[in-house]
Amino acid sequence: MNVIFIEMVNRLGTIVTVAFILSRLDLFKRIILGRDINRVSKILMTVIFGAFGILGTYTGVPINGALANSRAVGVIIAGLLGGPWVGLGAGVISGLHRWAIDIGGFTAFACAVSTIAEGFVSGMLSKGYANAKNSFVSAFLIGALCETMQMGIILLLARPFSEALGLVRIIWIPMSMINAAGIAIFMMILDIIYKEQERLKAGQAQLAMDIAEKTLPYFRGEFDSDSAYNVAKIIYEMTDLDAVAFTDRDKILAHVGCGSDHHVAGDPVRTSLTREVLRTGEIKVAVHKEGIECSHGGCPLRSAVVSPLYKKDQMIGVLKLYRKRENAITETDINLAKGLAGLISTQLELTELELQNKLLEEARFKALQAQINPHFLFNSINTIISVSRMDPEKSRKLLLDLATFFRRNLEIDKAKIPLSKELEHVRAFVAIEEARFGDRIKVEINADDVDGIFLPPLTLQPLVENAIKHGLLPKDDGGRVRIDVIRRGMYAEIKVEDNGMGMDETFDTRTPNPEHVGLYNVDSRLRSMFGDGCGIHIASTKGKGTTISFEVPCQEVVQFESIAG
Repeated sequence: MNVIFIEMVNRLGTIVTVAFILSRLDLFKRIILGRDINRVSKILMTVIFGAFGILGTYTGVPINGALANSRAVGVIIAGLLGGPWVGLGAGVISGLHRWAIDIGGFTAFACAVSTIAEGFVSGMLSKGYANAKNSFVSAFLIGALCETMQMGIILLLARPFSEALGLVRIIWIPMSMINAAGIAIFMMILDIIYKEQERLKAGQAQLAMDIAEKTLPYFRGEFDSDSAYNVAKIIYEMTDLDAVAFTDRDKILAHVGCGSDHHVAGDPVRTSLTREVLRTGEIKVAVHKEGIECSHGGCPLRSAVVSPLYKKDQMIGVLKLYRKRENAITETDINLAKGLAGLISTQLELTELELQNKLLEEARFKALQAQINPHFLFNSINTIISVSRMDPEKSRKLLLDLATFFRRNLEIDKAKIPLSKELEHVRAFVAIEEARFGDRIKVEINADDVDGIFLPPLTLQPLVENAIKHGLLPKDDGGRVRIDVIRRGMYAEIKVEDNGMGMDETFDTRTPNPEHVGLYNVDSRLRSMFGDGCGIHIASTKGKGTTISFEVPCQEVVQFESIAG
């Protein structure tokens, strides 16, 4: 049995190698990701995994007139990914092949039947697998179950029974374990495809947002040649595309990049592809020059994706992304075109630039807050683990503080929250930091009367974090942070003061700065909600410390609260 184990593991390496190669092919990725789930894609999946099963037969280990093989790997995966009919089809292909190459063999018919049955059964289990929390374990168990079923079918159909029983005793455990592991490994390889797609979508979303931020000033009024040229230039410079163009319903508005010598602003639309999109209102892709059908015979553009632009449900033109090579438009390009067209169409519907800036600022802030700092999380967990060895009760409190900290982070969708909630957020954060750094940091909170004071969520915590990180921790002996809440008539002044490193530089909190993004976000949200007079004020002296203060209107918030109640 040990020899069979070793031989099957060696042959399984071939199967895994082929699986990895398949996972790199664009066609296979499109099928697996389900972009084109139709009859053709299901047939392709059936054929691919049926052939995979045949490969498993040919890499089998001869034993007592039969084969210890990995045929089930491809068949079971076909069922898990494509459902019962795809699994059944792959099973028929590889099962009939097994019977045909060994007609008259004492296990040929039994193996053919069991292979078909495994494909169908795994397909029936596909929904349960899709909902499983641990896909690796689920794939392994389904593989082991199906292989055990195969052993039963061999005992039921193969004759003479004594030889069938002897064969099953030898191959049951090796085939069940090795093939189940192979199925689980294959599904892990496929999981890489899904994770790559997630990273790709995240990158596309970030790129689209960056482009939207840069192009926002050019959508104040009408979508004309000037605004279209500036937007096309920005997209062209921020991507690796060979050309970017805009048209309205009749003429070219702008064309930047390759082909600009004959795709000239003001000229009538040149390509049949664009006219087709303008006619149907649907996104179109051309993979070769003939699909574009440019009226200029020497046009170097070979592939393109064209997406319609809308304003108040009326199509006003198209966005076109070009490449100089045929078959060069990727899924990334198509998704980028869709995303940009959607963003641009939305921006065109916004007539007031101030509203656009507020929406974009909110989107940027939410995107930043949605990113949990892994270093803070990991450091917090390590701190709690260390504390738990000496003080279990304190570690329990720190866990509650960590939960409170992240629970408050989830309140970002709220316009305003009570100051008491924001202070609760600060206390949870400070408790974790004090556990990490001990006597190096000390935080005092003087806020006796906070009723009726509201402010945007995540206003104080970033200021306290900034004071600790940049003010106290660079000092060998640390320092102190003090938070004061002072009522002055209709307003409440809130101050965050530290005796840390201080700074001799000055900077404008209204201008985005990568080194002070937290201060910029806090300041912009306060000004947006309460007016320019409520932005943050910074006073700092090198070597002595920094004080950041701002005011919020109390009376306005009280009225807001009573109306809401």
